[in-house]
Amino acid sequence: MPLPEPLRKQISELVTTHRVVLFMKGNRRAPQCGFSAQVVQILDELGPAYETVDVLSSPALRDGIKEFSEWPTIPQLYVGGRFVGGCDIVREMHAGGELQKLLGVTVAEPKTPAITLSPAAAKAFEDARAEAGGDPLRLSVGPAFQYELFFGPREPGDLEVESAGIEVLVDRGSATRADGLRIDYVEGPNGGFKIDNPNEPPRVRQLSAGELATMLGEGKIELFDVRPESERAIAKIAAARALDAAGQAHLAALDRQAPIAVHCHHGVRSQAAAEHLVREGFKTVYNLKGGIDAWSLSVDPSVPRY
Repeated sequence: MPLPEPLRKQISELVTTHRVVLFMKGNRRAPQCGFSAQVVQILDELGPAYETVDVLSSPALRDGIKEFSEWPTIPQLYVGGRFVGGCDIVREMHAGGELQKLLGVTVAEPKTPAITLSPAAAKAFEDARAEAGGDPLRLSVGPAFQYELFFGPREPGDLEVESAGIEVLVDRGSATRADGLRIDYVEGPNGGFKIDNPNEPPRVRQLSAGELATMLGEGKIELFDVRPESERAIAKIAAARALDAAGQAHLAALDRQAPIAVHCHHGVRSQAAAEHLVREGFKTVYNLKGGIDAWSLSVDPSVPRY
């Protein structure tokens, strides 16, 4: 079905008016999916001015941008009026330094990170490398501190680290996040590789509906609803503040030490939003486990389920 001309014009104006624009689920402060959150963090890390467009605000826009770009997934990044790609492409371009060049961002030359492998980890990698065909060990640390350890070929721009006789290749985008990282290996049914990274920010804490109700009753926490207004119209927690423009302004004014919680329908979208808030410097961030559905089931049955 052809893209309606008014919608095509709306999208064209968005991608040409703003030099860098990201079509995503949610907004910059409250991403509604992990893939959108990853691209937001990469752009925040690089620091260019950019706009975001919430495709969840309009089903027509959500489908229209896919038709416009001939790309089936969200998020989608445009720079200078041209489509760049989705999450995987943006991550690859960031790791290889291409995204920085496209955005005109000058990034300091990364130093080779210090990485320490324990004797047990080194032995485990050495044993596994023989089965991997001899490729070197690669380490990637994503913007949200997702870790990938795998054997693969060398890539342009790789930084080489040696520890305990094992060569480790690190892409340039991971270098700063990997500095000081230690890898150990533990035997046993619950064992495996254990990573200790001093650069990793605090983790999001999970909060049950009952625990949240107690903290709200004692005035010990602020609650934010990351869902769009269409869902809030169906059901809402009275104490929750919408993370709209006014809610974002209120959140931005809070002390970074203040305990805050976020919720969505079932706890998935709010988890992505909570992780983004941690990266913005908030120290005590909770995600409502099970979302508003859990609240309806165990705290306030008058809140409709949907």
